[in-house]
Amino acid sequence: MPTFGNGRRVAVVAGVRTPFARSGTVFKSLSAIELGKLCVNELLQRSNLSGTEVEALIFGTVVPNVLAPNIAREVSLMPMLPKGVQAYSVSRACASANQAITDAADQIALGHHDVIIAGGAESLSNVPVLHSRGFADALLAASRAKSLTGRIGALSRIRPRDLVPITPAIAEPTTGETMGESAEKMAKINDISREDQDHFALRSHRLAAAGTADGRLTAEISPVLVPPQYDTVVKTDNGIREDTSYEKLAALKPVFDRRYGSVTAGNSSPLTDGGACVLLMSEAKAKSLGYEPLGYIKSYAYSALDPGEQLLMGPVLAAPVALHRAGLTLADMDLVEMHEAFAAQVLCNLKGFESVEWAHRAGFEDPVGEVDRARLNVMGGSIALGHPFGATGARITTTLLNEMGRRDAQYGLMTVCAAGGLGFAMVLERDV
Repeated sequence: MPTFGNGRRVAVVAGVRTPFARSGTVFKSLSAIELGKLCVNELLQRSNLSGTEVEALIFGTVVPNVLAPNIAREVSLMPMLPKGVQAYSVSRACASANQAITDAADQIALGHHDVIIAGGAESLSNVPVLHSRGFADALLAASRAKSLTGRIGALSRIRPRDLVPITPAIAEPTTGETMGESAEKMAKINDISREDQDHFALRSHRLAAAGTADGRLTAEISPVLVPPQYDTVVKTDNGIREDTSYEKLAALKPVFDRRYGSVTAGNSSPLTDGGACVLLMSEAKAKSLGYEPLGYIKSYAYSALDPGEQLLMGPVLAAPVALHRAGLTLADMDLVEMHEAFAAQVLCNLKGFESVEWAHRAGFEDPVGEVDRARLNVMGGSIALGHPFGATGARITTTLLNEMGRRDAQYGLMTVCAAGGLGFAMVLERDV
């Protein structure tokens, strides 16, 4: 299926991102909104596009600012964009930027818009810290009281336990299971060894270090001058461990199952701050403005499964649907980019791609097949580069298309797992 329903091809014209930084480090003073503005500004500058051409901006985030929950609208209110730009936010956990991109693609395919910026941002250094229900009830009662005595009476009901703050947990509301615990469970179900996980994590760091050193990864990054002093310039991702080794990774203790576990901080993606976005246009609009697209969105698919089962196996159900909609197979894919939430999750997904049982669950007779490791995450992935929840999907889209261009590749497959038992897959193509 080379086009969407009405025949309008959707082009990815450009993509850019901030460096990805471990939370609590160099970007701790920047909000997700500020990170989003930085990458959108750079996208417009690099593409030499007038802001008046942009008709909509769609952005994803997972942990929104409670005072400004519509991150897309806040990002769109930039001096270089018209105030009439349509802007809305989306959230599909770790696939939020993917949701933004496919929403934009749908709007372009339908003929509603011709130029859209889509992506996402996350600041896990600045997550909201909540108060207990008792403290909130007391404050609300005090605010409604009509006298000083009434306000004092309401506040006097606060107990020491009410003052304990509540921080958001990366856990499933339905099961209480954290993502790391889910990865641990998946590793056990699918017989994924600690050794294989550590080797995969080491591969991610080594390939990311190589991609940084030779400029392939830094080409997609916009350097950031860090406020308030603006005396520090961040040019690269700070989670890449060039000096790590298998021995160092193997020495780390399990985090989520301390006695029998295999998932460690070393073979997991870190909490990260960052922003990323792409410029999408209809094929005709891109050509009329003189752009040579990085590639085109050929097909995509989403999936969902029971969060209490194998939380991060959603891509195994989405990938065969996306490939079928594209009229292609895994063998046609020149490159594969798979989000690395955990080494265990990637290795489980790869195993699922080869499974007849998982193929049947997706509605197909034959499995997707074995992924050639030489074509998989060729510049590392989220374990090394980091994972700002709302931004990762746009980062992977940009990374994949840029590398497809360098290799003169025609087809690429990307997959993203997400909390809630959700999954995503997309097939990208280039005219070669």
